[in-house]
Amino acid sequence: MNIKQVIKPIYYNFIKIIPNNNFGDKIFSLLHFIRAYRRLPNKEKLLSNYLFQLKHTFEGYNPLRAYVSDKAFVKDYVKGKVGDEYNVPTIKVLKNIGEAESFDFPQRCCIKPTHLSGVVILRENGEEVDFAAIRKWFKTNYYDMGREKNYRYLKPKLIVEPLIFDTTNNEDYKFFCYKGKVKFVQVDIDRRTNHTRLYFDRDWSEQEFSIMKKKSSKKFDKPVNFDTMLSVSDELSKDFEFIRVDLYTDGEKIYVGELTNWPENGNGYFVPREAEKNASNLLFS
Repeated sequence: MNIKQVIKPIYYNFIKIIPNNNFGDKIFSLLHFIRAYRRLPNKEKLLSNYLFQLKHTFEGYNPLRAYVSDKAFVKDYVKGKVGDEYNVPTIKVLKNIGEAESFDFPQRCCIKPTHLSGVVILRENGEEVDFAAIRKWFKTNYYDMGREKNYRYLKPKLIVEPLIFDTTNNEDYKFFCYKGKVKFVQVDIDRRTNHTRLYFDRDWSEQEFSIMKKKSSKKFDKPVNFDTMLSVSDELSKDFEFIRVDLYTDGEKIYVGELTNWPENGNGYFVPREAEKNASNLLFS
């Protein structure tokens, strides 16, 4: 048995007993920060340091951040800021497991919890709905998993939407915004087959780094409506010092996927690691 096999269960058992309060949340974040970046947070102007500090100021409790974390409520925010045409249509919001079990889900649809992140059921051809997963979703408080305070008091719901552009293989465009302006964009490619990423600045110049995932070797063309995507992201970010605006497009229509307060929960290490300085210079310029 190597040292990692010894330390890992100790680490996770310790994580479980950290108290659910401000002090405990910061200790939780600190341990995950050290694990991701192999160092302590410091005063250097880097994205990692910045997100760690910001998350543990008043911004961690900002009620607007909680509101836009809810995948149903965020659509009201989008409607008020840029217009309802940028929202994916809602088929139904289901408030409990009973409503979900009695609902006649469309043959082709997207099913996701409004109070969680990173989980979804994509129904393409009337596949059986995974109610075991849905029951688990209703019982899960996402705050407990990553100590992101904006999720702590969200009420569990299920939202049903059509498949965006009638496919399950859309590229995700994630706009990193600082002080009301897009600074750089992450493009997630082939998420469900061979997930890779590319990064571009605001002028669509490709960047030589990635965050957590392998950098794609594909040539990726700028969307023809990229300027509109920038404008939408700029507008949606104006109420926040920092936020990531996640969009989908087919080159004509643009939909907002979600607003992400703390990308990778602030623990998204760079590949290569030294490239974080370049990305941070882009963000804070």
